[in-house]
Amino acid sequence: MFGSSSFNPSGSVRGLIAVGLAIIGAVLVWTALARPSIPAAAPAPGTNDQSMPSTSPSAPQATPGRPTARADKTDVRDKTTGVVLPDSDPVVVSIPRIGVRSRLVKLGYDKGAMAVPGNAADAGWFTGGPAPGALGPAIIAGHVTWGRAHGVFYRLSTMRPGDQVTVKREDGKTAVFAVTRVARFSKSEFPSQAVYGPIDHAGLRLITCGGTYDAARHRYLDNVIVFAKLESVRG
Repeated sequence: MFGSSSFNPSGSVRGLIAVGLAIIGAVLVWTALARPSIPAAAPAPGTNDQSMPSTSPSAPQATPGRPTARADKTDVRDKTTGVVLPDSDPVVVSIPRIGVRSRLVKLGYDKGAMAVPGNAADAGWFTGGPAPGALGPAIIAGHVTWGRAHGVFYRLSTMRPGDQVTVKREDGKTAVFAVTRVARFSKSEFPSQAVYGPIDHAGLRLITCGGTYDAARHRYLDNVIVFAKLESVRG
């Protein structure tokens, strides 16, 4: 029954090798499965389209971020005209012609558009743009009415070219602007480029609502915009 012909040592060796390889293969598979995966890299801030502001029919569209000296603005900076100050946050705005003197609250974004002040009495500076006196269009906004009360910019539409606007800044300087234009635009055709676009001087835009009041939608149909240019500096 167990003669020499019934025992094959070569076959036994091959069998042991096959078993060993199977065990090693199983160990390698288990090791690979047990190893933690490498997480995907998070997108860089600002690369997600959803982080960019969208156009709002009821508020002026704003460009995100304070303007910087990017290559596309080099030509504008090379051709700068008039007085230009370094950035410094504004504190108070005064408009003698219409009896306005108001502290300035900071305005950011609200649902992709420029936010508005939280009450009738305060004007607000849009922090997504330059500071008043610095190169570019500084934006200050205020309400025309608030409920049944007059807002800080109730009489903004009565301003005329040549009127003076002063802005006191944190650095102790006061930027003095002269009005160059007063205009009214439908909110559906807000002139974003003229308001937020690059310019070759230190400019100022004062913005409020105007035109017909739509009682059903609780909003004015237009915006009143005062354009001004820095003419001198005090302090």
